[in-house]
Amino acid sequence: MSLKAIAAALGLSVTTVSRALNGYDDVAAATRKRIEEEATSRGYRPNDAARRLKTGRANAVGLVFPVSTASLNDSYYSEMLLTLDQRLAQHDIDLMILPDKPQDKHRTLMRLLRSGALDALILTHTQPHDIRLQRLQQKGYRFLTLGRSQLPQPYAWFDYDNHAGTLLAAEHCLQQGLTRLAYLGGNEPCTYILDRRHGFIDALTQHQPPIAPTMLAALPMTRRAGYQQTQRWLAQDIAPQAIITDCAPLGEGAAIALQQADRLSGARAIPLYVYDGLPHDSIIDQPVNAILQLSQQRIGERVAEMVLQLLEGAPLEELQTLWQPMLRLTSDAQ
Repeated sequence: MSLKAIAAALGLSVTTVSRALNGYDDVAAATRKRIEEEATSRGYRPNDAARRLKTGRANAVGLVFPVSTASLNDSYYSEMLLTLDQRLAQHDIDLMILPDKPQDKHRTLMRLLRSGALDALILTHTQPHDIRLQRLQQKGYRFLTLGRSQLPQPYAWFDYDNHAGTLLAAEHCLQQGLTRLAYLGGNEPCTYILDRRHGFIDALTQHQPPIAPTMLAALPMTRRAGYQQTQRWLAQDIAPQAIITDCAPLGEGAAIALQQADRLSGARAIPLYVYDGLPHDSIIDQPVNAILQLSQQRIGERVAEMVLQLLEGAPLEELQTLWQPMLRLTSDAQ
């Protein structure tokens, strides 16, 4: 279906039809509505190559996901990505998932950006000193991060106060008189992992009197690692009075070990706090304390809004969102 056919059916010029469908604001609202309705009824789709030449936009955004981290099948990311993809699609913007391969020194990402195949990047698993972001900023490419880094110039980012989440959990334990606390955390150098660890440590060292954090584990973020470390702690002469974990896989591993030892519920229970809560498909049906973020749908919606604003040239200082976590406690921990 061509522009000429739509123009002939409506008695308009091809130029008017083209400008209306490409978003120019010099076409009257009523005329634009007639053209869009006619185009929709005829199943018209604009030629992507022609539209790119006219607008200078590829109408595609890449989401960079390190291949060394947890699978994209993880519900934490899959729900957010589904919403993000749907919201961008409403604006005819495609979301492309790009594996970040450190071994090629990010050459693939830079080549894609130079080619004009992408309008912007969304980067996950940021590090405090992230060479990817530094290079993008030096080259003047548009990007938004899920997580923060230390950069010389302002940039667009969405994040949670990860430090506050584990701080809340540890302070809650201390308020209950529990001072022998254990921490299960990831071993990757991502900012959010470091912030969560520091939140736990700060809660103990700022307590009066200060408490030295002695049960700290930095492990692969897997159920197996969480299970095995929790078993080791339970086998000690003095077991922890509470366990705080920085992710769902480690949390589920800890929960399985506690359940097998009859320490997940009942009079001998060791309170367990899991960042993001247990996975939706967890084999553990006993509720645990959770450090909650907003729903992944809300995150996807907010990130989509920020991407659209980034593409429209909004000031980067206005594209910085920090949300606060909260505790969801089991009835035993109230």
